[in-house]
Order: sequence, then structure tokens, then C-alpha cells
Amino acid sequence: MNDSTPHTTKVHIVSITQSHAGQRIDNFLMTYLKGVPKSRVYRLLRKGEVRVNKKRIDPEYKLAYGDEVRIPPVRQTEPSELKPGTGLIALMTDNILYEDEDLLIINKPAGMAVHAGSNIKFGIIEVLRHIRPYQPFLELAHRLDRETSGCLILAKNRDMLLHLHDAFKHDGIKKCYQVLVHGVWPAKLTKVNFALVKGQVQAGERMVKVADEVGKASLTEFKVLRRFTNQTLLQARLYTGRTHQIRVHAAESGYPIIGDEKYGNRELDKSLRSLGAKGMYLHSALVELPIPGKSQPLHIDAPLPPHWQMLMDKLGVQH
Repeated sequence: MNDSTPHTTKVHIVSITQSHAGQRIDNFLMTYLKGVPKSRVYRLLRKGEVRVNKKRIDPEYKLAYGDEVRIPPVRQTEPSELKPGTGLIALMTDNILYEDEDLLIINKPAGMAVHAGSNIKFGIIEVLRHIRPYQPFLELAHRLDRETSGCLILAKNRDMLLHLHDAFKHDGIKKCYQVLVHGVWPAKLTKVNFALVKGQVQAGERMVKVADEVGKASLTEFKVLRRFTNQTLLQARLYTGRTHQIRVHAAESGYPIIGDEKYGNRELDKSLRSLGAKGMYLHSALVELPIPGKSQPLHIDAPLPPHWQMLMDKLGVQH
């Protein structure tokens, strides 16, 4: 027995919130139009039946906060309601770092996307909204890459969301990461300021590249925390928030992040697998947020994932 029933939607105009900003339009549509075949979604895009801000767009178009997406009537199958499993719910609940009436900050697990997309049924925002059906407003204030762990900030009302957007835009939020890189990082290399440009295609993959003449100014401050025989644990403070900034700045300096499949060194990564290395070693360890009406910023620390320490215990003698 099939409990799915086909139906035809009306024209929908969807205003893009922060939780979907940066997501490709094709991935957004596959999530929004559950039950519609992928071929049909691409046909809608190809024929221009889906419009963003009244304009035709390509499947690769990345949505921006505030975009107006027109979705035409389309026959779809109503799927049975999908719910996150108890393990996923427990993971989110156990990783709450801070909460008040305006903010929710979690220690994002590595490997989990911040929102649903192609082949991703549940992102962090979907799980949290499922856990909190009583919460009338819950939006991501920013994003972290899927393989990055650590402090992820969500707003529980529009005023706080707008405040955080403004703070991020004007570098009013202190962001410090911990990162484990290949190689012995020199003590004198404390600042990296390569200008960056995104959307560059290399081997069929979109990359962020260094481009001094056309790139956006970018500054990361690095501090050595621990040295190992052939690796270094660093603190990286962001003074600008460019896409993949720490990853590119580390790689272009000659010290790629361990486990970074996009900008890293796969041969060196492979050599560490026998020691238990897994995933990318980039962690948002600290945020400081200005809070309206408060004289002191809110300071939040996120502990490192346990597997970091397990790997560092095997990396060899410090020097």
C-alpha cells in the first residue's frame, strides 16, 4: 500500500532566509519539492519556469539572503513525513553550548551540514526545528562548512538575527579557530593576508583562489599552540570572513589542513590514516558576540572533538 498521494502545487513565492543563503538553487528545489524527480527539477530550471528575483537562473546559482524565488505549479508526490532519528536528536541536544531568550549556540559536529540539500535529508537547522516545534523563529546567523566543527550561532528572533548580521558584516564578532596542519609552522609567520576570489573552476570543482589584483582583502592571524614532529596545532583568528579563508590561507602558506579534501595534501593525509585521522581538522573554538544592552561581549568556547586529542597523542614528540 502506498500512502503517498500526488497533488499539484500552486505558484509559490519563497523569500530566502539566512538558513538557505549560499545554497544552490537546484539543491534548494530538490528539498522544497519533495517527491518531484530530479530530471523534472532541472527541466523547470532549464525552461525558466523557476525565477529568482524575476530572472532566469542556472542550476548552479547560489541563493542570497532576501532572494525571491518563484516556484511554478508542479505535480508532486506527498512523501511520508521524514523525522530525524533519536540519535541525531540526542546529538544536537547534547551539543548545546549556550542558550537564552535570543540566542542558541551549539558545538556543531564535524561532517554534519548546517541545512538539508542534495542527498542530505537533515541539516542542523532542520533537526533543531523538529526538536523545537514551539519555537516560532529559529535561523542560522552564519554557516560553517560541513566538515568544520565548533561554535555555530542561531538567532531566536528577527531583531537578534539582524543584529548578528550587522556584527558579522562589520567584523564585530571575534572568531578563533583551532586547526591542525601538515608541517612545522614557523613562529614568525603570524599573519596571512592573501586576497581571495571565489567561484574559480579547477578540475571541474569550484574553488577559492588567491588573486591579488581582483580578490577581496583577507586577513588571518595564526598562533602556534603545539608543535609535533611533522604537524602543528594552530590558533587561527579571522579578521575577515571570506569563504574557505583559513583553509586557503593555510594551504597557500605551505601548511595544508589535515583532512582538507579541497585544498589539502591527500598523500600526507593518507599517511595519517593508520593513526586514526579522520575528517578535516578545523574547529571553531571561540566566539565573542556583542550583545545589545550589555557592556561586555558574550564569550563562548567549544571543546575540541575527542578524536583530535586521540590523533595528537600519536603524532610524535613535540619540539
